[in-house]
Amino acid sequence: MQTLLFPSEKPALQDRPVNVASVPQRSPFRYPGGKTWLVPLFRRWMKSMDARPQCLVEPFAGGGIIGLTAAFESLAEEVLLVELDERVAAVWRTMLGGNAAWLANAIMSFELTPDSAQEVLNSKPKSVKELAFQTIVRNRTAHGGILADGAGVIKVGENGKGILSRWYPKTLSTRINAISHVARRINFIQGDAFAVLEAKKHEADTVYFIDPPYTAGGKSAGSRLYTHSGIDHEKLFAACSELKGDFLMTYDNASEVCALAKKYGFNMKPVAMKNTHHAEMNELLIGRDLRWVE
Repeated sequence: MQTLLFPSEKPALQDRPVNVASVPQRSPFRYPGGKTWLVPLFRRWMKSMDARPQCLVEPFAGGGIIGLTAAFESLAEEVLLVELDERVAAVWRTMLGGNAAWLANAIMSFELTPDSAQEVLNSKPKSVKELAFQTIVRNRTAHGGILADGAGVIKVGENGKGILSRWYPKTLSTRINAISHVARRINFIQGDAFAVLEAKKHEADTVYFIDPPYTAGGKSAGSRLYTHSGIDHEKLFAACSELKGDFLMTYDNASEVCALAKKYGFNMKPVAMKNTHHAEMNELLIGRDLRWVE
């Protein structure tokens, strides 16, 4: 059981976790640490601003649900997604770079079986779009959607469906085609989050949603879930302190995180959520001014 670090505070921002079924599912990824549950609070944050931001930057994009929400709902003039992982980046590059229809059609025409999945997973993609297709297959057939090396393939799954448990070709194709329709509002960089934060830190009309791998305080989950899990958390807090524009961070409720937030003068608020095993937990929202959540 997780020990809360705010036992004397009033209840978390959401007394009950958000029903993610009530939130539009826009990402084709089934992503560990996905932030669908945070979408209602993200909307509230964006709408609390005096003016619509010129740009929303998501420097650890992953499944990108927050950036996609901003793009689909016009919460910012433009969105910049940044992702270092080559496989995840291939999917974004394909969807946003003119090959979304190819990827959607490849998914629709693929007959998923244990053998066909292994054939795809063991293949060596010859192009970015082929790597994107392989990544979607991996993401949708691995336990928990884990893309890191060593993740096992689903065997039993939901209601005994096995490898087909998370394979919804029509749904995935629809989401991918929808993303292509807002691609003009989204820019993508395959690269380092810190470099992007440094390059844009003087932009007052840019805001940032920052959701790094949760490895602070010796947490091991990040290293199991993500290919690029190593991160200097103090460096990230220092980088945020230099941003001209506003930012919102989400973090694990860990003592090291709280100490860093206090060191840099940031505010913290616990928020109720459910993890991938449907256990209720608290994560932290961190920012300069969190009065909009009251």
